[in-house]
Amino acid sequence: MLRPFSFDVISRGFPVDTTLLISNLTNPTLLFFLLGILAVRVKSDLEIPASSAKFISLYLLFSIGFKGGQELAHHPITSEVLWSCIAGLVIAAVIPLYAFHLLRRWLSVSDAGAIAASFGSVSAVTFVAASSYLEAQGMTFGGHMVAVMALMESPAIIVGVMLVMFYDHGSRTSVRIGEVLHHAFTNGSVLMITGSLIIGLISDEKAAMGIKPFTTDIFKGFLAIFLLEMGLITGNRLKSFREHGWSAIATGILLPVINGCLVAFASLFITADPGNRFMFAVLAASASYIAVPAAMRLAVPKADPGLYIPMALGVAFPFNITLGMPLYQWLIQVTGYG
Repeated sequence: MLRPFSFDVISRGFPVDTTLLISNLTNPTLLFFLLGILAVRVKSDLEIPASSAKFISLYLLFSIGFKGGQELAHHPITSEVLWSCIAGLVIAAVIPLYAFHLLRRWLSVSDAGAIAASFGSVSAVTFVAASSYLEAQGMTFGGHMVAVMALMESPAIIVGVMLVMFYDHGSRTSVRIGEVLHHAFTNGSVLMITGSLIIGLISDEKAAMGIKPFTTDIFKGFLAIFLLEMGLITGNRLKSFREHGWSAIATGILLPVINGCLVAFASLFITADPGNRFMFAVLAASASYIAVPAAMRLAVPKADPGLYIPMALGVAFPFNITLGMPLYQWLIQVTGYG
């Protein structure tokens, strides 16, 4: 049941639930992520074969997309679903607009555009981690949020590239916008999550139950191994990230906090469901380190991947799965339901 929002609640401060915080920090999936970073720090030869890591990432996208489609099949297309999709598109387009102009104060046009696109787009892995977080809290979210996530992948890429092309005159002839659009919409992660959602939506329910053990029972195990790989990648890329200083780290934290908190509050006007509001906040706070780098290498080759990839993967991602998610959940609690 919704309760009226009161600023008196915020004035009492952020009530840290130590049990929730400890539970989140000791989650096996997060601990495997930290193990990957530790392995790099101690110069271990631990590694996940590239083919295995690619398979696991495709599996995670397939699983979350298929389950989302199945959930969506059980619910009618309501005004909330339509407004949620529209809101997702708007959020993904607006975030890179304001982020670009903030970043231009200390970065080149190319780097500002790439980072703005990264933080405007979304991370499917963060979305998956958020779904596990909600499950641990005994909460659910609507299957249509998977569709919202898929819709939010591409707009930020398009806006980011257009900003670079507008402000950097030398880049206007470097690539055709049609190539960028095609790459954004046919990117492997976008195609897998979207395709799986559609297949889950139209699949026969009885036949879909036959693959439930594959889409559900082994999901968390694969997520843990994938986050181990993410930890290894993060540990390696943080070395080249240090030269950019504390400003890059601070930006990698502040952008998720601003985006996540603003959307956590604003989502109250779209949906009353706390799980859906939480997923909106996480999507806004997340940053892409798969789809955006693939597009930026094509469209904005002058952008430094040693800056925008570690900011998304090495700063924003661990912040969101440790402190960000409890923060967004608390903000949703004090601004809507109880």
